[in-house]
Amino acid sequence: MNTIEETIEVAVPVRTAYNQWTQFKSFPRFMSTVKRVEQIRPAITHWFIRCGPVLCAFQTEIVHQRPDSSVMWRCLQRRPSHWGEASFRPTAPDRTQVTVRIESTPGRVASLLTNASSGLTRRVVQRELGHFKEFIEGLGQESGAWRGSIHNGHVQPTEPEPPRSRVARWPVG
Repeated sequence: MNTIEETIEVAVPVRTAYNQWTQFKSFPRFMSTVKRVEQIRPAITHWFIRCGPVLCAFQTEIVHQRPDSSVMWRCLQRRPSHWGEASFRPTAPDRTQVTVRIESTPGRVASLLTNASSGLTRRVVQRELGHFKEFIEGLGQESGAWRGSIHNGHVQPTEPEPPRSRVARWPVG
């Protein structure tokens, strides 16, 4: 298992940084290696990544998500496999520390991309976090938000379910 952890501080409130991070479809706008992200369900995403000549497609499951705090995911394929976490911590009212931690299990051709000792993945994560910083600070606000929670892969509603109607059923006919 290889581990990479990178941190960057962005000049926006924690809510803004977190809200933008939950907009996975916007990642190709600022991350050069991410070519497309499809949101299959609230907890399942399909990623298309290109790093140099290597194109990878994989699905991830968000296993834990807590607004303004963290997003944890795991890759749904066996090899190469990875899990990761993006955490958000306010450092001032208008500043946020974003930390990305990725653990990977290398496999075949993609082992070049997931081998932390090669430094390639670390440099890519550093560069892409820098792109996130430029993007969100340039906007000054998020382009959207998803404020739900996910625990053990199960989506929690953002608002409590309304009480059932107490209207009597009328006979039909």
